[in-house]
Amino acid sequence: MPESGDPDRIAERLALLRRRGLVVRGVRAFFEGRGYLEVETPYAVPTPGEEVHLKVFRTERHRPDGSVLPLFLHTSPEFAMKRIVAATHLPVFQMARVWRNAEGSRLHAHEFTMLEWYRPHASLSDLMDETEALLRATLPPVLPGAATPVAITPAFERLTMAEAFARYAGLDLLATGDDAAALAHAAGCTLRAGESWEDLFFRLLMERVEPQIGRARPTFLTHWPASQAALARRDPADPRVALRFELYADGIELANAFEELTDPVEQEARFRADRARRAELYGDDPQATWPMDRAFLDAVGNMPPCAGIALGLDRLVMLAAGTRRIEDVLWLPG
Repeated sequence: MPESGDPDRIAERLALLRRRGLVVRGVRAFFEGRGYLEVETPYAVPTPGEEVHLKVFRTERHRPDGSVLPLFLHTSPEFAMKRIVAATHLPVFQMARVWRNAEGSRLHAHEFTMLEWYRPHASLSDLMDETEALLRATLPPVLPGAATPVAITPAFERLTMAEAFARYAGLDLLATGDDAAALAHAAGCTLRAGESWEDLFFRLLMERVEPQIGRARPTFLTHWPASQAALARRDPADPRVALRFELYADGIELANAFEELTDPVEQEARFRADRARRAELYGDDPQATWPMDRAFLDAVGNMPPCAGIALGLDRLVMLAAGTRRIEDVLWLPG
């Protein structure tokens, strides 16, 4: 079989790659029609992100005076885009190349395209409405190639994480707090050696919940446990959960969204907790240490109330084209 970068392989995939172009044009037209400003942000940055489990690509900038500045290829344009929102209070979008090391599967690539957009004064529900509209504008009414028909035209399912665990895992997720043994008992499973509540939560999510959702129609999985808030604000009505959703369609996790945290003190505290957890899990790697992004933290407090989302553009193209491998919709897979 030809290598993925072989000219014959590109010819084989040309119909899929043309579909990619149609989706990109549709995305741009969608946001321009809604008054969004398309922005561009740097790819090589001093701080690539703070997500605990992501591995990064390291590079460096050589200055004219001979000094060297360590840089990283960003894992998301989120920090930079939020600085623009804080400065302008405008809705913005970007289709950015991002890099995540040590990844690779039929759904993952080391280098891929992330569609991110941020909408001031939008709620999580507003963002779900807009995301539904985007998918209807860029996907066929029924997804091609799905094992069972997945319809895009009906209203998407909206399911809280607590509802999903009650329905598919038979347990009250929020009642377990951060007690791993309690979660294992409620789930009727054995806690593995060294397995934390977070580890078991994700194991149950992947084994019991994700295979059941997004099948007949896409599913928004909302209101994540507060420990999984990332950059989302907690729900004022229930501080046990965060205003976060992920979107699933035909077995693919497509997007991750937040009502954005705008408290710089809390944001820095979360970053420091993430750094401690990263060091606990992976050790202190001198090749993967970076300064706290002070420009971002300074901007957080100036952001208007805002909702934002990161959506895998390549995965959106996969759904549009009816293919199951991300490399099929990349011009030159790495």
